[in-house]
Amino acid sequence: MGSSLNEILSFNDSFVKFKQYEPYITSKYPDKKSVILTCMDTRLVELLPKAMNMRNGDVKIVKSAGAQVSHPFGAIMRSLLVAVYALKADEVYVIGHHDCGMSAIDPEVMLSSMLERGISEDIINTVKYSGIDLDEWLRGFGDVSTSVIKSVDIIRNHPLMPKMTPVHGLVIDPNTGKLDLLEDGNAYLAEKGVQAEV
Repeated sequence: MGSSLNEILSFNDSFVKFKQYEPYITSKYPDKKSVILTCMDTRLVELLPKAMNMRNGDVKIVKSAGAQVSHPFGAIMRSLLVAVYALKADEVYVIGHHDCGMSAIDPEVMLSSMLERGISEDIINTVKYSGIDLDEWLRGFGDVSTSVIKSVDIIRNHPLMPKMTPVHGLVIDPNTGKLDLLEDGNAYLAEKGVQAEV
């Protein structure tokens, strides 16, 4: 199978020429003052915003494999902080999904695939010897609910996240769009006696 680059560029020429972008014009600030951390799963590209009644311009969307914050000072957490401090998001949603590919990732299978695609054993060993636990770094999470709650906890308790920011945890069905609430950030703040910013 060939690259889709030429097809994309050809379509894009027509898209711009005929001003098909006009219905999507909006500002860089989310109208609903929210940021969503969700999975990169292909089934969620259009389904998730539709299931949440979100249109172009309503929210910031950050995507990672499994909707995970794997490191408190990594790129995902930085993106969430940028959304809150620079782009006027007052609320955070972490939305995992059922049947997530990340839940079944086996590090040994991933490493074998890397070897098959040309990454040498020497490079893998160098990464391991430099202190990176590849088995842990590549491991899937097993249970989506537990993973979402873990990410909510990392975000909610991050030293740079404003304490009055509601952080919600949900799981979406990638077939129907049904959302199940795991963590209500507003209820959490109310229990702590903190007034939400929203």
